[in-house]
Amino acid sequence: MEAPFVKMQGLGNDFILINCKSFLPPEGFDIPAFAKKVCHRRFGVGADQLLLLYPSSKADFKMRVFNADGGEVEMCGNGIRCLARYIWDRKFSKKETLAIETLAGIIRPEDRGELVKVDMGEPIFDPEKIPMSIKFTSFPVVDYPVQIKGREFRITCISMGNPHAVIFLSIKDGEELSNFSVPAYGPEIERHPLFPKKTNVEFVDIESETELSIRVWERGAGETMACGTGASAAGVASMLKGLTRRAITVHLRGGDLFIEWAENNHVYMTGPASEVFEGRIRI
Repeated sequence: MEAPFVKMQGLGNDFILINCKSFLPPEGFDIPAFAKKVCHRRFGVGADQLLLLYPSSKADFKMRVFNADGGEVEMCGNGIRCLARYIWDRKFSKKETLAIETLAGIIRPEDRGELVKVDMGEPIFDPEKIPMSIKFTSFPVVDYPVQIKGREFRITCISMGNPHAVIFLSIKDGEELSNFSVPAYGPEIERHPLFPKKTNVEFVDIESETELSIRVWERGAGETMACGTGASAAGVASMLKGLTRRAITVHLRGGDLFIEWAENNHVYMTGPASEVFEGRIRI
């Protein structure tokens, strides 16, 4: 049996998208194992994540997301932009704003021409809901000290439907983001006992009150070119600490995202999404 797929990308964060409205995997099909196989960059198509599009009883469509390690995750900002672009390009909906069911709730992407604007919802600061394993008497958790490989990092913890640990690097001390060893520290923080469901990690350089640069270690995928929820979390953390304004540009390795933490407490993320190619893969 062969499954048709579309390769999508948002700022270099790439996805294999399968439309399960028209192609339903056989009963008992091992999706996590398939995700690991198809996302492998040597033995599969190659991608950061697998996106599955389903019908929904509570929204316009439903999205499931599996990382390259086979683990299912709650949400993906770049992924939902790609899913929405696929839906509009295929004319599955004429709505300018879609309602997409995810494990993080209903997410609403809006067509902005070449860009897609996504209402990411409200940031979550409650440690039990992020989740974190330590009981905190107050929150948000800002600049919490964590020891990794003999070095202390100060982490700010936020959920954007999935967990994030945001770290602001000391550029003034000569630590350049471009040379920082993300592969050395990222996986250690991802798997730290503080995070029972693991965490995404953002390393941040504040450029100005309207710009910041980040590198992202994604839970279950490793370092990626971009991360929509990561950019949102890093933006909220910088605003929470008073380092930036409430509307900023976030520079990632794959390009820019525009993040706004609006007066209604919702975070809005705007960025590109595009199709790369179509194909079929044996399952």
